[in-house]
Amino acid sequence: MGVEPLRIGLFGGSFDPVHAGHLALACAAQQQLGLDQLRWIPAGQPWQKPRGLLAAEHRLAMLARVLKGRPEHVLDACEINRAGPSYTVQTLRELQASAQNVEWFLLMGQDQYARLNTWHAWSEVVQRVDLAVVARDGEPPETTPEVLTALRQAGRSVHTVTMRAAAVSSTLLRERLHAGVAAHQLVPLGLDERVADYIEQHGLYRPALKSLDYKQQNASN
Repeated sequence: MGVEPLRIGLFGGSFDPVHAGHLALACAAQQQLGLDQLRWIPAGQPWQKPRGLLAAEHRLAMLARVLKGRPEHVLDACEINRAGPSYTVQTLRELQASAQNVEWFLLMGQDQYARLNTWHAWSEVVQRVDLAVVARDGEPPETTPEVLTALRQAGRSVHTVTMRAAAVSSTLLRERLHAGVAAHQLVPLGLDERVADYIEQHGLYRPALKSLDYKQQNASN
């Protein structure tokens, strides 16, 4: 009798910063898919994000604080350690080449699933893994006909992970912090206290200080 394959979920994102919505999604996926392990994979250089990201060392440090004490949740820096744009297909190739007897699940949101056909080498992605799409508030996930055809031809399943829509987002947290709100005031919104400590300690997400040098200006007049 063969050994049952490990069920491993892959959760990629910028996590800039990580928040309670991310953790709720990860826990929902782990429970509903029966995952043995969930790997959090922060992006190095996401090719579809026009804005710059916070330095990788800070995003990794904040994730490490949130995942501490959760052995089934693993922080994987493979995309940060790899030079060049972060392509999911490259990550899958590397992980699958280094692990045997694993059943892989790629976790994604509805918006990502809807435009999966814009991803780099997307057809290879659907050949390599089952997809786990987050359906917030009971809305069924939808995608393009060509993606559905590719999934059917590859014999791959699309699993639905259900959860309530989170009120918090990384964008909201960055905007509040940039406006001068203290990180600990955002804990009720879904920012982990340990992450808030780290943000305050390192002065992250604050507007760059402008050097006005009024004294020098006055002296020169």
